[in-house]
Amino acid sequence: MEDLPAFIKIVFALTTFLTIILFYTASRRSVNCIVILIIWSGLQAFVGWSEFYTVTDTIPPRFLLLIAPPLLFILILFVIHTGKQFIDHLDQRYLTLLHVVRIPVELVLFWLFVHKTIPELMTFEGRNFDILSGITAPIVYYFGFIKKTLSRTVLIIWNVICLCLLFNVVINAILSVPTPFQKFAFDQPNIGVLYFPFNWLPACIVPLVLLAHLAALRQLLFNKSEP
Repeated sequence: MEDLPAFIKIVFALTTFLTIILFYTASRRSVNCIVILIIWSGLQAFVGWSEFYTVTDTIPPRFLLLIAPPLLFILILFVIHTGKQFIDHLDQRYLTLLHVVRIPVELVLFWLFVHKTIPELMTFEGRNFDILSGITAPIVYYFGFIKKTLSRTVLIIWNVICLCLLFNVVINAILSVPTPFQKFAFDQPNIGVLYFPFNWLPACIVPLVLLAHLAALRQLLFNKSEP
């Protein structure tokens, strides 16, 4: 990973910061929100820098520590009363706009593939079509929340489709990591996300993108006021 051009790491770090800023804005600048995000991303930066995740032969895989805590936190948000209040208070406009970060993410993934640190199936030349979510996000934002010409049904469908695209790449990425559970890409496994700063992808960016979709869907399905 030392041979990677510096600009790839810089672009990805900036993309992570943009994701955090957009979600913080969607939270209507919640102090608790930004504190949690800073602590978690800082912790993952330290652990990723130590190359803790590059040890891939353990049971359970260390990689789970990247994805399990944020997924558990999201689940708790949707279960407890204060969590539901937080979700319903999120600004759906910025939850939608947040998905533009998927464009630079996909560019970084392609560069990582070129430098042989992730498999082709994780890029838009393989099985990953997630860049479509990023491209359409500003369009949906403009016509859905500025012009207000998109119906609630259209917004729901868009979120569901983008959620499916996210699940597709996440599943392929997890099954390409060189753990005892690896199923794909044995010739060029997914090792890039095991190193800093790219471990922020499964630890920070993906959970925030996932939460943005789930929160938007909850609001669209259960909040009858105008989106």
